[in-house]
Amino acid sequence: MLYIDSYENLPNSDDAYEQRALEFCEKWLSGAETFVLHTSGSTGTPKPIELTRAQMQASAELTRKTFGLNQGDTALVCVNIEYIAGVMMLVRGMTLGLKLVIVPPVSNPFVKYPMLSQFDFDFVALVPLQIQQIIENGGIGLQKINQMKAIIVGGAAVNAALQSQIQYLSVPVFSTYGMTETVSHIAIKRLNGENLSEEFMILDGVDIKLDERSCLVIKAPASNNEWIFTNDVVELTEDKKFKILGRYDNIINSGGVKIQLEEVEKVVLEICKKYFEGLSNKRFFAWGIPDDKLGQKLVLIWETNQITKTEEKGILEKCAEKLPKFKIPKAIFLVNTFIETASGKIDKRIIAQRLLLDTNS
Repeated sequence: MLYIDSYENLPNSDDAYEQRALEFCEKWLSGAETFVLHTSGSTGTPKPIELTRAQMQASAELTRKTFGLNQGDTALVCVNIEYIAGVMMLVRGMTLGLKLVIVPPVSNPFVKYPMLSQFDFDFVALVPLQIQQIIENGGIGLQKINQMKAIIVGGAAVNAALQSQIQYLSVPVFSTYGMTETVSHIAIKRLNGENLSEEFMILDGVDIKLDERSCLVIKAPASNNEWIFTNDVVELTEDKKFKILGRYDNIINSGGVKIQLEEVEKVVLEICKKYFEGLSNKRFFAWGIPDDKLGQKLVLIWETNQITKTEEKGILEKCAEKLPKFKIPKAIFLVNTFIETASGKIDKRIIAQRLLLDTNS
């Protein structure tokens, strides 16, 4: 664990992860004007992106205004500092005068690092798995996050089961939308409380539009006011708001029919919550695997080894009742533990590739 309460005299550390955090802080404090970061690699090969100091400062200031952060507030940094979410926590600390407590990314930092109990935190960024584990483990971790001004959750979508758990938190929790190219979040939606919403609201100074694919296009001070094209298919609901329908690259072609995978996942989750409650809190995803007849065959991949043959059959039968004929999953595969990218996202492509290798071997 690394605690930074002053940026005039940074502490020393022999830990490799902490040292990388200190090296970034030292580079920032030296006045460097450009920084090279890498995308997460969750939807393709990670690529380097150069960001300017001005872009990152603009993003940090937007976070301050949005969540009411003040100089002297304490933030927990427990997402990977190799990627934009973690890097921007460091930048926010130095730009806004926050105290930072930095630990390597794990599923539940309060269990792995019990010394965190000595701090009162005001702000944290988490991936969905982290907030799920903190809620389910309870104890001091749950107590500490409930005392914060705000929690932001990003890196992956928050499913309905996790959102149900978040309703019991008193701390305001926000799902964020953003990427390396937009220098972290440019839109948020409230996940709990009276102001919870199904729509993302863009933040001050951000403009959006749709391209010919119905994918979101973004312009913001943090993007140097250049239009950034995404692969997220969205619906613009009203001024400054949008709903994410799915990824353009999460569409498969099965027997000539285009299937948006997120649409299938939503129906499957509803089925599990109603008929197979024990599976509703297990991670899963829909995917297309090669098929000689269909081109791509729609399947479900679950992170568990505890689905019985009866449950498998029941899920597929309920899908047949709820989904159009060509959108019914053809099979269910089980994986003990999902592989994740370094930024904490499920690496669906690698999981599917390894599953096929194991199946065919």
